[in-house]
Parts: sequence; structure tokens; C-alpha cells
Amino acid sequence: MGKMGFLLAIFFTFFSIFSSLILARTLPVSSKTALLDVFATVQKTQELFSFNSQSVLPSKQRVHDQEPFVSSGSSLSFQLHPRLSIRGTSNNDYRELTLDRLNRDSTRVKALQTRLDLVFQSIRKSDLTPLETELEAEKLEVPVISGTSQGSGEYFCRVGIGHPPSQAYMVLDTGSDVNWVQCAPCADCYQQADPIFDPLSSSSFSQLTCGTQQCRSLDVSECHNNNCLYEVSYGDGSYTVGDFVTETITFGGSASVNNVAIGCGHNNEGLFVGAAGLIGLGGGSLSFPSQINASSFSYCLVDRDSDSASTLEFDSAIPPYAVTAPLVRNPKLETYRYVELTGISVAGDLLPIPLSTFQLNDNGDGGIIVDSGTAVTRLQTDAYNSLRDAFVKGTKNLPTTNGVALFDTCYDLRSMKSVEVPTVSFHFSNSKELALPAKNYLIPVDSSGTFCLAFAPTSSSLGIIGNVQQQGTRVSFDLANSLIGFSSNKC
Repeated sequence: MGKMGFLLAIFFTFFSIFSSLILARTLPVSSKTALLDVFATVQKTQELFSFNSQSVLPSKQRVHDQEPFVSSGSSLSFQLHPRLSIRGTSNNDYRELTLDRLNRDSTRVKALQTRLDLVFQSIRKSDLTPLETELEAEKLEVPVISGTSQGSGEYFCRVGIGHPPSQAYMVLDTGSDVNWVQCAPCADCYQQADPIFDPLSSSSFSQLTCGTQQCRSLDVSECHNNNCLYEVSYGDGSYTVGDFVTETITFGGSASVNNVAIGCGHNNEGLFVGAAGLIGLGGGSLSFPSQINASSFSYCLVDRDSDSASTLEFDSAIPPYAVTAPLVRNPKLETYRYVELTGISVAGDLLPIPLSTFQLNDNGDGGIIVDSGTAVTRLQTDAYNSLRDAFVKGTKNLPTTNGVALFDTCYDLRSMKSVEVPTVSFHFSNSKELALPAKNYLIPVDSSGTFCLAFAPTSSSLGIIGNVQQQGTRVSFDLANSLIGFSSNKC
């Protein structure tokens, strides 16, 4: 070997070592197990109920009174709080709180599926003959189901409404389009944390007329003296009815957007648990991102049992280190945010789940949505059974206990400080993988050390990635490029 060959050999050896080091630093290392801190988690559930039950979090009033802050990532930013830090709870213990949450969650999932069922009924109706259409009409005269059940989302954003802005807590909901707020005068208003919004106090309040595009985009609307009226009904009989108007919306800083179409609800009924209304983050034309022409939005959901806050941001880029996946639109229902999930692995092994289980078909049926309002991820029954069986196989060393509500796989970890459990990962169509932290799929259901696998089966063709699996992760929706990004530990 000549001198030149010797130098080249050294160069390529060095290059190979350097490249290996770079790859080792930049590529995620696949791990078959994840560590769950049992002691710290149980301690947190116990601390929640060491105070008076009506003020579970001692800093609840501080959270309510604090001034809005501006995120460093975007000036178009809302404060984002877990529901418990704003309203507290009247539950007596953590198990009772969990059962209430799961009950709301089941109603939420039913409402999401009902919305799809109505769409398919309308499609089938359009294929009928005139006589058949007349006979079927009565069956189709049912309320339009919003993406949120009871308006009882687990996360609230702090929003300024009107000019000058009146601050209000609004439910954050990726499964809805219509934005609305309770308005004076109230024919019927439920209790909320902030004063009822008074249109007379706002110089930017403007009534929409019946011929406007915003009015025509409503699923349910009426016309009175050429003023547009709206109605949004919910699966449990809750509803909001009032004037459809435009208003100025102010973010955490001084940035504001004019002429946003929102419902001004004078007649509102239901268990809306302290929020003044709802901010819809769906894909329809009336959703908040659509109306402000946002190229992207992101949120980070902090621990639902904490009094921490994060942000809902608009027009901020997906972080370069995020795990990304393609977003898919359902031509039959624009509201829901679908992601191209192709598989799930447990302990590094892909589960034998057919790809069709996760796919959105040409009829608008099936698929997997990412939803901020659903807590527990729902999978078709066969897919869930495969996940559960693999997880149980990998936790044979852990003591089991009876199921709780919709959870059928639970463990008694009271005598343990920490445990290793199989890693659960989502796999996407672009070959990217999102490994979930253990605390995002094995969760406490009481303060005694009972933990359950936070997935559930559904007979519906619609799958849902819920907010338990999203906690502690900044979820970014790049609308311009049809991508979703997941950035762990970036709240």
C-alpha cells in the first residue's frame, strides 16, 4: 500500500467512526422496556386529596388570577391549563375522580362516532330515490353532534374575547369546528369560572347576516330579521343556541385577530364544567385555525393532575427533532384530524395487526384520529386484544388485580417504587416511530397503587389517539404540509 492509499485508509476509518458517533447521537435508540416511577405517581394522586375536596389544588385561585403570558415560540399563543387546575373537583378520592373521567370519556367517544354515523346516513340518503328519501327523512332529523361531549374537555385555553378583551377559559377541542361563548343576556346559562361575556361591552361585536359565507357554513342555522342564528347540539342533550357573530380574539400577549366568527350563546344547557365556551381546532372552514388562516398550530398537554400551564400556539414550526407523520383528510368529514398510523409495537416487536385496521377508506370510514378531548386511546377490538396480550406477556412478573371501568388490564403496584414495563410505540407510514413514556399508557386509577393499561377496545371502525398518550408532548399540526409532529417533553 502506497502512502496515498495509507492516508485514504486512515481517512475512511476516521470517517466511519465519526459517522457512527453522529448516528448514535441523532437516531433514537430502540428500547424494549420503559421505566415507570410508581412511588412519585402515587404520591401525586395522594397529594391531590390532602386538601379540602372543593379546592383540590391549593394554587387553583393563583392559576385563575394570574396574568396571561406569551410563549417564546409564538406571539399567537393562548395559555393552556388542565381542567382540574381551574375548577378543582368535588370527588372524594382519586378513584372516584378517575371513574368520572372515564364516564365522560365514554360519552365523548360515542359522540364522535355519532357524528360520523350522521355523515354516512346523509351519504346513503343521497343515493335513495325521491320516495325513499321522503320515507327516510324523519330518521335523519337528529341533532348535529359536535366533536366534544358535554363540552367537558380536560384542557382549557385562556382567551381574550372582544375589544377591550374579556378573558375567558374555553375548552380546547380538535374534534369541533364551531367556536362559541356564553353571552349576556342569558335565557339559560350554566355556571362558568369567569363572568358571562357581555356583547355591549365590546366595540368589535358584529352580528352576521344570513347571506354570509360563515352562516351558510353552519350545520344548523336559522334566520331571524336577517340575523344568523346557530345551534350546536351534543350527544347527551346538551346544547348551545344564539347569535352567530364576529368578534376580536386576543392571544396571551397583545396580538389579536379581528372578525372571527363565533357563536354568542344565550341559551346553553349541559355539564360544561366551568368553561365559558369552546375553541374548535378541527379541519372545517369555521374552526379557529381555518378562520385565521393559520399555517400550523400546536399544543402541549401537561399532566392533567397538575396546576402547571403550557400553550396553544399558532404559526410556529414543527421542532426539527419531532417525530412526524402524514396527516390525512377525510373528504366526507373535514373536522377530524386523521394520522397515517400503520402499526403498533410492544417491546420492540410489531403486532400482527392488518394495515387495513388503521386505514381511512374511500367511503370515509375507518382511520385513526388525534383528538385532544378523548382521554383514552381507542383501538378496534382485535387490535386492542393484540396489544393487551403482548403487554400482559411482557408483564408476567407484575401482580395483577381486577379491571376498573373500561380498563381490563390492571396491576397492584403498591409495594413497588418503580417497575420496568414493555415499551409501546406507534409506527407511521413514513417509517417514523413514536415511543410512548410508560406514564402515558400505564396510569393510576386510585391512590393505593392500582395502575391500568390506558387503552380500550371499540367496536367502531374509528380509532382515536387520546390525550393520555399525548401528555407531556408538544403535538404540532403543520397544515400547509399535511404533517403532524410529536415532540416529547417539550411543554
